[in-house]
Amino acid sequence: MMAAAYAALISVNHILDQLRLHPRPPISIHTQHAQSLTRIISSLLNFLEGYTPRVDHSDEADELECRIADAAHAAEDVIEGYIVDRILARSESSSDGEEISCIEFGRNLERVIGEMDLIEKEAMLVKEKGGNQGQLRRLSSVPAGSGRDVAMIGVDEILVKLMDTLISDKSGRQTISITGMGGIGKTTLARSIYENQIVEHHFDILAWVTVSQEYTMEDLLLQLFLCLRKSQGMSRESLSEMSEDELGEILYKSLCGMRYLIVIDDLWDVEVWDGLQHFFPNDRNQSRIMITTRLANLALRLSGSHSYEMNFLDEKDSWSLLCKYVFGKESCPLELEDTGRKIARNCKGLPLFIITIGGLLAASERTLGYWKHIARDLISTVNLEADERCLKILYTSYNQLPVHLKPCFLYMGVFPEDRVVIASELIKLWVAEGFLRSIDGKSLDEVAKEYLKELVDRNLILVHKWGSGGKIKSCKIHDLLRDLCLREADKQKFAGFVRPGNPDARIPQCRILVHRRHRSKELYHSDGSHMSPYKLSYAVDLRSDHYYDTYLYRFLAASKYVSPARSLIWDSFGDHSYDTSSKRNLEGYFEGLSESPNGRLLRVFKIFDLRHRYSSSSDDRKSAYFQDSASKLVNLRYISYPQTGYSFSPSVCRLWNLYTLTARHTTAVAPPEIWKMPLLRHVEFYSISLPDPPIDGFVLGSLQTLCTVTIWDCRKKVLKSIPNIKKLKIHQGKLESWSVIYLKNLACLHKLESLEITIFGGFFQNSIPLEFWSNLALPHSLKKLTLYGTRIRWEEMPATIGWLPHLQVLKLKRDSFVGSEWETVERQFCKLKYLQIAGCDLVYWTTESAHFPCLEHLQLEHLILKEIPLAIGEIPTLQSIKLVDCSTSAVASATKIREDQQENYGNDDLQVQIERSIGRTSKDDLQVLPQWNQVSDVRKIEWSKDIEWVRVY
Repeated sequence: MMAAAYAALISVNHILDQLRLHPRPPISIHTQHAQSLTRIISSLLNFLEGYTPRVDHSDEADELECRIADAAHAAEDVIEGYIVDRILARSESSSDGEEISCIEFGRNLERVIGEMDLIEKEAMLVKEKGGNQGQLRRLSSVPAGSGRDVAMIGVDEILVKLMDTLISDKSGRQTISITGMGGIGKTTLARSIYENQIVEHHFDILAWVTVSQEYTMEDLLLQLFLCLRKSQGMSRESLSEMSEDELGEILYKSLCGMRYLIVIDDLWDVEVWDGLQHFFPNDRNQSRIMITTRLANLALRLSGSHSYEMNFLDEKDSWSLLCKYVFGKESCPLELEDTGRKIARNCKGLPLFIITIGGLLAASERTLGYWKHIARDLISTVNLEADERCLKILYTSYNQLPVHLKPCFLYMGVFPEDRVVIASELIKLWVAEGFLRSIDGKSLDEVAKEYLKELVDRNLILVHKWGSGGKIKSCKIHDLLRDLCLREADKQKFAGFVRPGNPDARIPQCRILVHRRHRSKELYHSDGSHMSPYKLSYAVDLRSDHYYDTYLYRFLAASKYVSPARSLIWDSFGDHSYDTSSKRNLEGYFEGLSESPNGRLLRVFKIFDLRHRYSSSSDDRKSAYFQDSASKLVNLRYISYPQTGYSFSPSVCRLWNLYTLTARHTTAVAPPEIWKMPLLRHVEFYSISLPDPPIDGFVLGSLQTLCTVTIWDCRKKVLKSIPNIKKLKIHQGKLESWSVIYLKNLACLHKLESLEITIFGGFFQNSIPLEFWSNLALPHSLKKLTLYGTRIRWEEMPATIGWLPHLQVLKLKRDSFVGSEWETVERQFCKLKYLQIAGCDLVYWTTESAHFPCLEHLQLEHLILKEIPLAIGEIPTLQSIKLVDCSTSAVASATKIREDQQENYGNDDLQVQIERSIGRTSKDDLQVLPQWNQVSDVRKIEWSKDIEWVRVY
């Protein structure tokens, strides 16, 4: 219960802070009550940070931690319940009973404080008796092993065999299976092959689909189709409207005549293969399908399959892998080597365990005593059954986590298996849930980013994609670690699933996760019984129309759920067409939530992965009804919902504590009341129009993200009312003469870090007047700038962009700059790390290495550029050059830069990557490709008749 108890205490503390700091708090708490609560919470938090209960993975929770969590939840219910009552009473012009309600609130709060005071005294007694003197966890600042690196050790033999099979001369379509237990590295191996440049240039089309135990056939086809370059002209929303047969037909036609590689990752059921394989044509052109699975017998059932089993690492490779993650490029100290080898040996050759334990050791001080402690824990697992041993080893890393990281890690269990999670969304959810503690004056968003990085460095969360600025863009969690999250969350009553087959289960508290209809595995305790319902998070698996319509209502309305829900995370609307005339509509659910005693205290409402948006029949009246219903949930901190119309209800200002408001498919007009929401941090719409702020000086001082507005919204009075904005997106149709006046106002945003300007009508105009951009003053605080359709002349670069002192990422997209020549000058781009130029008419580029002193990544797309200046290769920080559909001469110059760096400077680290669309590749382009492959023995190059691919032997 440590994670749940800690999270609940932090949450109560956060509520008290918000009431104290809010400019117009909805209630006031007596000073003595607030001080007593703050003192007890601080004492219990200090106790938990040093308390080490029984460290096993039994299904029984620690009794003292349970009592702390329950008392903190009771405090939340009392305070937030009173807040909701007072706000709704005022909005309904009701004053009768408020004094009684106030007296009752005081009594309830005193009762809760009394209970917490008794628990604190008991905790202090435990502390005095030494009950919290567990193994000391002393952390170093930065682990040596980086989550960015993926180790491939001990797989050379199977890698060679797989590559030989993939690029063999056999013309028929072949299926290749990689088998092995979970955590042995099947996906890592498949991904390394999938991203190998030899493979990329051998196949016309590459596509990847992750199956797992939870899937729908439509989703699998959608994943595959979105990998195809031909799908670039179709949105995910339009594809989502198609049926399984329609998607399959388009996929089949897209693959016909092409040499393709399809990777089906984490296959659990031969029925998936039976359902997919008829969409993969066999044109006898050496196409391949690669499958990863834990089930060896399943691989044998696939007709025509070549099966390769991944074995456990031997002791030598296990030790090498552990050293990589603990020490990086350093050597292991001699005094730790013997114990370190024991640790590696007791991981039983499973890479997931080795890198997980490696992350733990890397984050701890390198002392012999601590390493021996870890070794003893691992030795105790030797005689356990395989599944039990897996959990025991993984629990070692979980139990050694600092308590502040445990709620963040367990929260990953609420996402469906293999779900890729956008890092910025995860951070917003963590903040809204209220279990983050501000430290050293940092904002909660900054704290969340640091916590995410810590979990990545410990190899407990995997980075799926890195952003252009070197930050984590998306992440996921290994399914074995997700199982650990679910089991531990069940024990702590922190997160979990509620099945419709067990509607009468008693559920005390508080997050609801609604999954779409899918096949799903069951989870069991070690004694074989089903997992009990969870306390802090519910997942409702809706498997039928009946349950879809009624189950959530029954779930929320049941009086036996003694504490209200706090979060409703809706994974998808499944296969249903979402028509506002249907009774299963979002307005109805919001109305039901606001009227239910178990939904009235919601903090988080999120719909992600929406398959069917509102029908075109939605109108402003229905939108207002929806928002009026939503605004009755006055405790909301986070709202993310689909398209709802074009208006905003003024009642939105009732949401006194709202942090995040997201509706990325919605065009909206904000009401004047939006300026009365001082805690708003993130506002993201497809398009939102802002009114003038009131004359009495309301300022949204907390607002950090605003997407997407027009240039008209850059009026000075508006921008001065959002002084702390960090991220701003501006989309505009055709530029007008007045536009430049408002764009000049951007200079007043002294904390702006990320700016995107898109002019949709820009490339339809022959030119934009020179004076339009010549006087543009961008804020010097900018770190990331993205331009599209702005049609700035290259000679204007120094005045507008080149001198920005903190700029790290610059993305120049289609028609952002015009003209055939660009000559840079000295002392520009002093901190630029990432440069992208795409879809511009640049032909001649003149520069010196000193003009980009910190550049790490250069990406060029769809350019007729004659050559990349050789001076680019002389930049000491340069790590990669990527070209997509660029001219033959540009490709040749990139190769020349690579060769020059290798031959003259011994620089083998520079990565050069070339991508070509089918039908745009020439033999001249491909003649340079073998220079980039990493295979030491290049014996022969074979060209196809159409010169669309190259095979390297």
